[in-house]
Amino acid sequence: MADLILKPNLDRADDVYADLLAAHEGLSKAESDALNARLILILANHIGERTVLQQALDAARAAAPE
Repeated sequence: MADLILKPNLDRADDVYADLLAAHEGLSKAESDALNARLILILANHIGERTVLQQALDAARAAAPE
């Protein structure tokens, strides 16, 4: 079983962020939300471990503003 990596681990993070913004360019809110949902499911499939995904959900939930 792998553990979720929460320390910075993304090569060229600024470029990845720019790519993410570019992917959403020109989309409506609904289209953007659908793109995010597809991306999450694709990445979840790539990770493939439910325990890691649950750790990610828990971390994201804990980081949400109140």
